[in-house]
Amino acid sequence: MSVHPRIPQSWDTLTPEWATAAIARWHPQSRVAKADVLWCDDGTNRRARIGLSYERGTGPATLFIKSNDPAHRAVHLRNGNLFNEAQLFADNITLPVDHPLVYEAVVDREGGNFLLVMEDLAARDADPRDATRPLSVEQVANGVSGLARLHSRYWNFSAESQPSLAWVQTWAPTEGWQVGLRKRVPVGLERAAGLLPETLRAVDGDTIVDLWARYVGTLAHEPVTLLHGDAHIGNTYVLPDDRVGFLDWQVVRRGGWSQDVGYFLVGALTQVDRRRSERDLIEAWRTALDIHPEQRPSSEAAWLHYRASPAYGLAIWLSTLGTDGWQPPAISRALVQRYASAFVELDTADALDDLTRP
Repeated sequence: MSVHPRIPQSWDTLTPEWATAAIARWHPQSRVAKADVLWCDDGTNRRARIGLSYERGTGPATLFIKSNDPAHRAVHLRNGNLFNEAQLFADNITLPVDHPLVYEAVVDREGGNFLLVMEDLAARDADPRDATRPLSVEQVANGVSGLARLHSRYWNFSAESQPSLAWVQTWAPTEGWQVGLRKRVPVGLERAAGLLPETLRAVDGDTIVDLWARYVGTLAHEPVTLLHGDAHIGNTYVLPDDRVGFLDWQVVRRGGWSQDVGYFLVGALTQVDRRRSERDLIEAWRTALDIHPEQRPSSEAAWLHYRASPAYGLAIWLSTLGTDGWQPPAISRALVQRYASAFVELDTADALDDLTRP
């Protein structure tokens, strides 16, 4: 494979000249004097935080860098996710929801890699969240409002109406996704013993994945929009004014809105908060849509699509629980419990029957 000159093969090779070029679009008169690696973590992707000092001009004090870890390249390729985030920002796509500022985005298809040089969200006092620190109902309402802005901007888009997004895949239950799910969900079910509601304890892995596939199959039906695609709580942050932002756009897709909203809402709230607020939050998303009133889903239709959405999160997080090292077990267990309880309480299987009935 080729080695792209902008993608560092080792964090030790970063130079002031490299960092100067990375921020040049936003700070064209600045020159970096020193670039120090402050932290790095090579997991499902390679990530590092670097500190900058300047010999001329000004710019960010720190940067966050992300590229692909070769050990996980095959999985990202199989799932169709490897280049999505970098392509989205390389194309300067408007995303009307809070997200990290991207200074540089490189797509290296020949080398099977990408590069993202982003703002360090700590500079904005952002608070990254995960399942062990749920959001409040008010914070989720802010996140739902942001998703409504994103969905409104690209409501019913196509390759013809948005040529710059012609490369975005429409959600489909591809074999690439199902191979991994069918391998890992059974392991996750074993590890989730005691976490699942009684009605799910006798369900096998293939049934869980079949339900996931049925739900994902509905996401190609109109109306479709641009989706973050992976809007679980671990890809969110909270700003000091309680605005919620979304990071990690690798699973960006074209598809039905409920995959974003349901995946975010169910995973971000405690079960108690979800039960007491979910109807209001779905209605808040629906009424926040800035589209022609005749295009807005009815309350009944929105509720039905939301009820079907836990089929996605349940399979994904059982699969994640069935891996070693993709996420801390405490996070996977918490999310399995949330999606499983929603699956049962919202009669997700019945909702899927209603959505897929000829």
